[in-house]
Amino acid sequence: MTQSTTQPTPADRFTFGLWTVGWQAQDPFGAVTRAPLDPVESVERLSELGAYGVTFHDDDLIPFGSDAATRDKKIADFKAALARTGMKVPMVTTNLFSQPVFKDGGFTSNDRTVRRYALRKVMRNLDLAAELGASTYVFWGGREGSESEAAKDVRIALDRYREGLDTLAGYVKDRGYGLRFALEPKPNEPRGDIILPTIGHALAFINSLEHADMVGLNPEVGHEQMAGLNFVHGVAQALWHGKLFHIDLNGQRGVKYDQDLIFGHGDLINAFFLVDLLENGVEGANSYDGPRHFDYKPLRTEDFDGVWASAAANMRTYLLLKERALAFRADPEVQQAMVDAKIGELALPTLAAGESVEDLLSDRSAFEDFDAVAVGKRGCGFVRLNQLAVEHLMGAR
Repeated sequence: MTQSTTQPTPADRFTFGLWTVGWQAQDPFGAVTRAPLDPVESVERLSELGAYGVTFHDDDLIPFGSDAATRDKKIADFKAALARTGMKVPMVTTNLFSQPVFKDGGFTSNDRTVRRYALRKVMRNLDLAAELGASTYVFWGGREGSESEAAKDVRIALDRYREGLDTLAGYVKDRGYGLRFALEPKPNEPRGDIILPTIGHALAFINSLEHADMVGLNPEVGHEQMAGLNFVHGVAQALWHGKLFHIDLNGQRGVKYDQDLIFGHGDLINAFFLVDLLENGVEGANSYDGPRHFDYKPLRTEDFDGVWASAAANMRTYLLLKERALAFRADPEVQQAMVDAKIGELALPTLAAGESVEDLLSDRSAFEDFDAVAVGKRGCGFVRLNQLAVEHLMGAR
C-alpha cells in the first residue's frame, strides 16, 4: 500500500479550542508541566499546521477578573492574529466551571445570585461571539449537577436550566446575532453526576425549550464513551433529529475518567465508523458540514514540540480515517458484502407505499406462509463486513 500524502488545509474545517493546545497539564495529582501559551501564538501555530479555526471559552482569551483595558487589549491582539492568518472562530463558549463561584453550577446553582451572574457572564461573551462571526455557541454544564441527591432537586434544577437557556436564546434573537446553541452532554467529572449526562438526555431536554429550533448538540467522543455508550450510534441519532450542530473529537479508552486523548488514540474502530458516518453519510453524501473540532489534551508528558505534534496528529488521523473509509466504500467486495447483509434493504419502508394495515393482514407471505424457522437459521453476514472494515483500517486492502 502506498503511503498517504494527506495534508490538512483550511478546506477540511479542522478547529481547536484554545484550551487544548494551551492546557498547562495540571491534574488533580500534579502541578503544571508547561508554561502558559499566548492565544496569539496558538492561532499562528495552528494556522501553520493547516487548521481552519480556533474556539475559546471567555476565560481562555481574557483572564478571569481582567479590567476593561486588559480585556480590550486581549481582544484586539486576538483579532489581529485572526486577520493575519485568515483563521476563523466558528464556535465560542463560556467558562461556568473553573472559578469557585460556580462550585454548585452556573444555571442550576442553589444560589440565585450566582445564577444571575452566570447569565450576565454568558451575555457578555455572546456579544463577543457575534462580533467575531461565530455561528455556534456551546454550553457544557460541567458543574450543573451534584454529589448528593440531598443537595438538589433535579426537577427544579431542570426548570432553572431551561430558564437560563430560554433567556439567553431570547437575548440572541432580540439582537439578531444568528447564533445557534449546542448542548454538550457528559455523565460525570467534575461533578459526581452531571445534569444532561448523555446525548439522549439532552435531546429530550431540548424539546422542552421555548426556542428548541435554535438548540442542538455538541457531542464529544469521550463523554459518551465514559458512559459505556456507542458514540457512532449517538451521533447518528443526533443527525436523525437534525440536531448535530457541532462535534468534539478526541480519544477515550473505556469507562473511566475523561482522558481527552488524540482523536483515534482510543477506540480506533469506532473512530473509523464515525468518520465514515460524517463524511460518507447516506449514498456518499456528507452527513455533517460543520467544523471537525478537536477537544483533547496534549499529554502531560510532552513539551511544546509534543503539543504541536499532537495537534497535527489529530488532523492527520482524521484524514487517514477519511481515506480508509472512502476505500472501504469503493471496494467491490465490501459493496457485495453490504448487499449480502441486506444493508440497503433497511432503507425500504416495512409497509409499501400506499399499503394499509388491512393489506398487511391479508398478505399471507408476511405471516401464515412465512418460514420463520428457515429465516432464523440464515446468517446475516455481519462478521465478513466488519472484517473488511478492519482490513481497510489496517491498510491490508
